[in-house]
Amino acid sequence: MQNSVPKAQTDLRHDWAESEVLELFNMPLNDLIFQSQSLYRQFFDPNNIQLSTLLNIKSGGCPEDCAYCPQSARYETEVKAGSLMGIDEVKQAAIEAKQNGASRFCMGAAWRSPKERDLDKVIDMVKAVKELGLETCATLGMLSDDQALRLKQAGLDYYNHNLDSSPEFYTEIISTRTYDDRLNTLRAVRTAGMNVCCGGIVGMGETLVDRARMLIILANMPKHPESVPINLLVKIKGTPLEHSADPDPFEVVRMIAVTRIMMPASYVRLSAGRTEMSDEAQALCFLAGANSIFYGEKLLTTDNPELLHDQRLLDRLGLKPTH
Repeated sequence: MQNSVPKAQTDLRHDWAESEVLELFNMPLNDLIFQSQSLYRQFFDPNNIQLSTLLNIKSGGCPEDCAYCPQSARYETEVKAGSLMGIDEVKQAAIEAKQNGASRFCMGAAWRSPKERDLDKVIDMVKAVKELGLETCATLGMLSDDQALRLKQAGLDYYNHNLDSSPEFYTEIISTRTYDDRLNTLRAVRTAGMNVCCGGIVGMGETLVDRARMLIILANMPKHPESVPINLLVKIKGTPLEHSADPDPFEVVRMIAVTRIMMPASYVRLSAGRTEMSDEAQALCFLAGANSIFYGEKLLTTDNPELLHDQRLLDRLGLKPTH
């Protein structure tokens, strides 16, 4: 029986060099998946998958200029600015997510950073979701040290704040927030004692070197992120990246495999963009080491595979939800 609990972080590498990561990316796919699957089985049961549900608690109107995001106020998209959800609506969504098999409930708000009055309301939401027996996660933009500590004290288990890409490519897609801003938020989250959820996006026009450099920053942190979401760009009309070229599905598989090899004790989530992937491509990603997905028909503002479709796919593959 494989381990269901990751080994100590002290068993893991934090000294990856760019040349060896690029060598991984360029391996024959069979060899790469064999290596990632072998490591995967040392840390997790390969037939278990962690299911998360993501709820957009505050949509649109964000002042940032992230080129991929339909929630930016700078772009003409179908997403309109909304107000923060009420706690009863959030709690009901969490109840339904749990009934559908999710073990983690994530709340996302389109903010540069939360105002104190809004943070107070989110803290109440975290407490309400926690009482249901679900793991809690939030993505609310940049956090100060004090805000991170308050969320931790409220019972927040995970905080998501993606690096998106390498420092070099980052400036091509975002100008309103620096890479150091993102790293400072991650430090605040880690210092507060929360689990870190941090990954990036494939398909924005970045190079293989950009992908490698982003993974190196994550894997060479003193402690690996406990959750690493790998997103496939969802091209939204009205955003600067709406006409981006589709990456080869095998590039996504390779990204998953290399992430698994570099951070073998982390949950690697096949995240946004699954609606663009065939069942077979998703199955290859699970084989390569993905052991978490977002489960539900919306990811903030973009579509996600229907619940019934996901349930059938997981059943066909013999994958069981973790609890």
